[in-house]
Amino acid sequence: MSARINLLPHRAESRKRARQHFIGVSIGTAVLGAVIVFAVHTFYAEKISTQEGRNSFLKGEISKLDKEIAEIKKLKDEIQALLARKNIIETLQADRAQTVHLLDELVRQTPEGVYLKSLTQKGLRVQVVGYAQSNARVSSLMRNIESSPWLENPVLVEVKAANVDKKRVSEFNLFLFLKRTAADESKAKPGAKPAAKKG
Repeated sequence: MSARINLLPHRAESRKRARQHFIGVSIGTAVLGAVIVFAVHTFYAEKISTQEGRNSFLKGEISKLDKEIAEIKKLKDEIQALLARKNIIETLQADRAQTVHLLDELVRQTPEGVYLKSLTQKGLRVQVVGYAQSNARVSSLMRNIESSPWLENPVLVEVKAANVDKKRVSEFNLFLFLKRTAADESKAKPGAKPAAKKG
């Protein structure tokens, strides 16, 4: 007579142990996964926070640089304005004596029989209107201007007949130009030595 062995309790116990093992492994895997996810999240959150701090720092530095660039541009504009004023002042200093030279030379170079009626100066150009006893006197005045150390390039605009004090004269209108000499240019430069006078 063969013995009968009931394996159902053993199989049930085996299934129970397998189920418990599976649940334990599943829980361990879930916990490990959660730990890994938390660690990765924390790592990248710290990286992002660090990068945001760097970005904030860079924005602050860029803002400072923008302000400094704006200040430098403002300073450059002010320097350009000052240089322009300096050039104007130097030009005025160089041209300051031109009027004196103009009047002195016109007195020296105006021949007898020529009378000046008006002078109009614009920069280095001068318009002269006057009377002469003849056209030859006007030509003489223009030759004298050509040979002057301070005057140059006389251009006759017109000569016409006129009556002054019941005398028939020639009324002339001409342009001439003032010369800018090396002595005047040196006076416009700060610290320049005055030119030596010729004996």
